[in-house]
Amino acid sequence: MRIAMWSGPRNLSTAMMYAFGNRGDCAVVDEPFYAAYLAMTGLGHPMRSEILDSQPQDPETVAEALLGPVPGAKPHYYQKHMTQHMIPGVPRDWMREAVNVFLIRHPARVIASYAAKRENPTLEDIGFRQQAELFELVRGWGQTPVVVDSHDIRANPAAKLEQLCEAIGIPYSPKMLSWPKGGHKDDGVWAEHWYGAVWNSTGFAGAEGPLPQVPDALQPVLQAAMPYYKQMKAVKI
Repeated sequence: MRIAMWSGPRNLSTAMMYAFGNRGDCAVVDEPFYAAYLAMTGLGHPMRSEILDSQPQDPETVAEALLGPVPGAKPHYYQKHMTQHMIPGVPRDWMREAVNVFLIRHPARVIASYAAKRENPTLEDIGFRQQAELFELVRGWGQTPVVVDSHDIRANPAAKLEQLCEAIGIPYSPKMLSWPKGGHKDDGVWAEHWYGAVWNSTGFAGAEGPLPQVPDALQPVLQAAMPYYKQMKAVKI
């Protein structure tokens, strides 16, 4: 089974990759379209040159690999994807061969976390619009996409991960609740910039507190993201 997990940035996505990677029966890949996205947009992300050197820059090549042999011949293949990477020109038909799951988080939390690492995020940076578009695309193919909220996972990891596994058709494993400290061998090269907190973790961090205050300058981004978040939240498991 190929599990395509669609998330915006700063949304428990790396912890979820670690959880699936710790099962033992699941290969993982970390943001395989990142280099292609940077090459196609010219954006100046942190560690841009290292990222471009670490992955194929042709999105068609990436898509072919996602449908190719599963690393380690594992029975399951967890693919961590960033929705903002799916710009025009990045293929989507390969998604028909995957179980598509959408990981959501309140935009205020995403914006606050992202802005601490890269200033002045835009709506395009945080991926909410693209996530909703991908959801509608998958649903238009006749699939029933799964939506899970990172808030719910952090509040009760065992129950929510068991529910998620049931929804996608694989057995739940309690090994998903923890992982070794220090990162994963399949982390992207950008991990040293973005993954500090999860590198120091050995499991999910626990329930989230109150929503952070979003600065006035970023309120338009928050307001633009909220309808997409609410659309997805309405159908979460």
